[in-house]
Amino acid sequence: MAALSLHGTSWFRLSNSMKGKRVLSGIQPSGGLHLGNYFGMMKPMIEFQVENELFCFLVNYHALTSVTDTEKLCRDTLEAAADFLALGLDPEKAVFWVQSDVPEVTELTWLLSNVTGVGLLERSHSYKDKIAKGIAPNHGLLSYPILMTADILLFGGEVVPVGKDQKQHLEISRDIASRFNSTYGETFIIPEPLIADDTGLIPGIDGQKMSKSYNNTLEIFCDHDELQKKVMNIVTDTTPVDEPKDPDSSTLYNIHSFFLDEAGKKQLRSRYETPGLRYGDVKRELADIIWDYFKPFREKRMELAENKDIVIEALNSGAEKARTIAAGYLEKARRNTGLIYK
Repeated sequence: MAALSLHGTSWFRLSNSMKGKRVLSGIQPSGGLHLGNYFGMMKPMIEFQVENELFCFLVNYHALTSVTDTEKLCRDTLEAAADFLALGLDPEKAVFWVQSDVPEVTELTWLLSNVTGVGLLERSHSYKDKIAKGIAPNHGLLSYPILMTADILLFGGEVVPVGKDQKQHLEISRDIASRFNSTYGETFIIPEPLIADDTGLIPGIDGQKMSKSYNNTLEIFCDHDELQKKVMNIVTDTTPVDEPKDPDSSTLYNIHSFFLDEAGKKQLRSRYETPGLRYGDVKRELADIIWDYFKPFREKRMELAENKDIVIEALNSGAEKARTIAAGYLEKARRNTGLIYK
């Protein structure tokens, strides 16, 4: 096999015109980090800190629309922060914080609510989908896009990476920002979307999109036996050993490819197309590759688990930086709306 390298497809590709700009993204703390989270969002996010000004935060206010377990939210928030730090996010290069540590975002949400039509929110695909699935239509769920907009505008986000399922949310954010600026004068930067590339879709062990809701994930920080067991359960076809296999329709090949450079993918493809390949052999190879790749991250993660003060200190520092920037935008918004009268 070619040398192991994580040159797998990234969901997000920055054009030259977007490099050097402020990239902002919020991630829900949901626990149980898996390969879909890593390749689909966390790895690209961490890479943005090299050539961009990265603002990354954990959206625990947003999580309240679906999480009512107090201890779970606290635990998941700290664990998600530790995951990011273990995987390479540098709090010296990026601004990294927890949403609720910058409560100014709730005041801005109210200011933005007054220029946002109810009809605009009711047209949200995400809102309608959740209601169709039986989720209670509370105000938090309806106003989710306004809070998301406040998250972006309060920190001067210029580029916002979003999956195609959230593209409409960003369009709503742009509309709200434009309405506010039109009503009260130029106040906020209108964010530009960075849309996910479908070629970066990470399949789960059953071939569907990798997701906790499908119970088809490959966790990054599980133990070796559990990882190997799950990899051995990756769905494959019934092509006999003595016949060539089709890599393009193979879930196993697709997952494996995220850990290979172009030469490695070419070599693996050749193995599939040559009679004699045994899926069991490839699965055992993949389990070892995943385990070895994440070994240094796993060690860092264990260190952070034993020293939570390091995580908390990083989040506190990030919140302080974020609040400094938020203060400027919020003051301008308050002044433009007439709330500052002295």
